[in-house]
Amino acid sequence: MPIYHIAEMKRVNPDVNPAMIMQTVAGEFMKAGIVTKPEGEGPSLHMHPNEEQFTLILEGKLHMILGDEDRIVERGDLIHIPRFTPHRSRAVGGPAVFFTVKYPAGSGDLNQDYHKAPGAEDAERRFPGISPRAENPPGPQER
Repeated sequence: MPIYHIAEMKRVNPDVNPAMIMQTVAGEFMKAGIVTKPEGEGPSLHMHPNEEQFTLILEGKLHMILGDEDRIVERGDLIHIPRFTPHRSRAVGGPAVFFTVKYPAGSGDLNQDYHKAPGAEDAERRFPGISPRAENPPGPQER
């Protein structure tokens, strides 16, 4: 049985937002990762038509847009993101760290099924933050 030590996992900066750090693993059916977001960083409002996602906040706080709802989530909050649900998160008050799991595993890249959602520009106007640096990531870059 594989046991992963987070401190030893490869760190990558995803093309969707190079300021973030991802440490990921993929199994037969799922992919999982620890994601660190600096304050104000994160991709545009987006959705995953082919993936279901759960995210557990480990450290810090995120401003989360999930469908028609927006709120601050923090350590200990578990978020379910169904397929096709527009969502966006940005760290507030400092960096945030979360554990996320997606099904199916696909290539293992957490951003594999990233699709900019309708209304992304409006979400940026209503909830400003640092703008994303790429809208259609081809894949992560090694750090």
